[in-house]
Amino acid sequence: MARAGRTANQLAKKFEPPAHTMRDWRFQSEADRGERHGVLTVDERAELTRLRRENRQLKAERDILGQAAA
Repeated sequence: MARAGRTANQLAKKFEPPAHTMRDWRFQSEADRGERHGVLTVDERAELTRLRRENRQLKAERDILGQAAA
């Protein structure tokens, strides 16, 4: 928005997405470029999702092995 020289509200009127969505896009873009801290980049978010999925799978396997050993 700052790059376009217009506010989020002005852009939202012209292009349809709500202003808060456009602000979220800008914040995410800034995070991906390393300009905004405290927000996960797209790559970090994908890695977190992958690691959570892997963690659930490993816990399930551990539980199955524990039941088989009992």
